[in-house]
Amino acid sequence: MFVLEHFQTDTADYADILLPATTFLEHTDLYFAYGHYYLQLARPAVEPPGETRSNVDVFRALALRMGFDDPCFRDSEDDMMRTLLNSGHPFLEGITLDRLDREHSIRLNVSTPGTPYLPFAEGGFGTPSGKCEFGAESLDYAPPIESRFGDPDLRKSYPLEFISSKNDDNMNSTFGHRAAADIETSILHLHPDDAGTRQIQGGDRVRVFNARGTLLLKAEIGDMVAPGVVRAPSVRWAKKALDGRNANALTPDRLCDIGGGPAFYSCLVEVERCGD
Repeated sequence: MFVLEHFQTDTADYADILLPATTFLEHTDLYFAYGHYYLQLARPAVEPPGETRSNVDVFRALALRMGFDDPCFRDSEDDMMRTLLNSGHPFLEGITLDRLDREHSIRLNVSTPGTPYLPFAEGGFGTPSGKCEFGAESLDYAPPIESRFGDPDLRKSYPLEFISSKNDDNMNSTFGHRAAADIETSILHLHPDDAGTRQIQGGDRVRVFNARGTLLLKAEIGDMVAPGVVRAPSVRWAKKALDGRNANALTPDRLCDIGGGPAFYSCLVEVERCGD
């Protein structure tokens, strides 16, 4: 297994080959709109340190080394971006690489300048009625086994739904080496009702467990979560944890029945106080 990384993350520890990757400050990239309507061009602000290479550069070199001779594998970053911008999509009309180099960010042509983007204000959903049709009457819903509506026997043993959503100051596991990030991802959020029935107070060390494993965290009590739900912010570096584990010790590895996606948010646990 080979890994491209900026830091010696837990994943990087398992790599047979570890390649140093550039950060967004050190390579050219085109950033799509994410929660907004602007396209942004980024050029390197500093030179790449040491032997770092961008993901594009590494995969382009790998493709050529493996014998792929398609012209696209010899395209530069600017070539790739021009191909994208010349796709003919109406949102990109009039947006060129030269213009991005001058203006840095440009609003997509999602609506007339000065007017809000309301794509479905008058229907237009592509359905026979033109409205958003859920088709819920034909759904045969089966709740996840590990949920408040799932297997009642499993719920008796593990009555709390466990989630491990993103931490504000992390980008996946990239910044897990920071002491502040390690502290922020070492806690378990509990609702006061659930903490009270288990005689858990804020700051107590707690054991979170199910049939797959255990995890040691520090309790933080408040309204971050609803009753019946506990949260451990992700992604903690397991090697920095007291017990050498993170949320992966608890979450299932099965796939969802629709789409084959991960089912790690369908996870039941129990929590107990385990001393200081």
